[in-house]
Amino acid sequence: MTFRKGSVAAHVVMGLLAIYFLLPFWWLVVAATKDNTGLFQSASLWFSDFHLIDNLRILFEQDGGVYVTWLRNSAFYAVVSGVGATVISALAGYAFAKLRFPGRNALFALLLGLIMVPATALVLPTYLLMSQANLVDTIWAVILPSLLNPFGVYLLRVYVHDSIPDEMLEAARIDGAGEFRVFTSVALPAMKPALVTVLLFSMVASWNNFFLPLVMLSDDQLYPLTVGLRAWYMSAIMGNGGAATFSVIVTGALVAIVPLIAAFLMLQRYWRGGLTIGSVK
Repeated sequence: MTFRKGSVAAHVVMGLLAIYFLLPFWWLVVAATKDNTGLFQSASLWFSDFHLIDNLRILFEQDGGVYVTWLRNSAFYAVVSGVGATVISALAGYAFAKLRFPGRNALFALLLGLIMVPATALVLPTYLLMSQANLVDTIWAVILPSLLNPFGVYLLRVYVHDSIPDEMLEAARIDGAGEFRVFTSVALPAMKPALVTVLLFSMVASWNNFFLPLVMLSDDQLYPLTVGLRAWYMSAIMGNGGAATFSVIVTGALVAIVPLIAAFLMLQRYWRGGLTIGSVK
């Protein structure tokens, strides 16, 4: 069995990239099994003493079990923001792809420009808006800005334009369906793979969101995991009495990525199915 040089080189490059991306995750798994002393004194990329169970127990008991509250907050923010952003993106993407209205091209060009703007650059003006609306230090200060997903709108616009023939929509209109009925009964089922993709991206972005809740929230009972673990980390490096140890913080970071992995595994069949969907002839 022979291999072309290009094929071998491609496999080597892909293998190196896989190691590069998996190495931090491997370190996190290994580090979560160590106590605070072993975390700094033993080999970084291999197991020594196994303290994962103890770390998990301390994690969920630290500060009266506040980690569970942070975990619940992150799940709530991710689900509400993810579903809301997906619904808004679906409506806007369909409108840009299949409806004709004044200023459509100008609005879509503006949307493409918004994709290029870093999210952190919008945090300060968003804070000022939320402050004027008296929403700072509430869950809405985190959820409302997360409902806007310009990339999701762009992705669904492209998908609808290429995958849903105009003939399908016209046939539904001839049968007497209204525009909203055409969207919900004809377009929406065909958009399922793209919707799952946008939902995953939106949920991951909301779950990993750090700077926005850091600026908006001061009540630790409203913190997501990202901000809560940062608060523990700051306490640990300052050496405050009763602060979480670094091993517990690392364990908390490992637990925090488990829901994302579970969400991807549950939704990947819909995502993969979208790769083979084509237009109806």
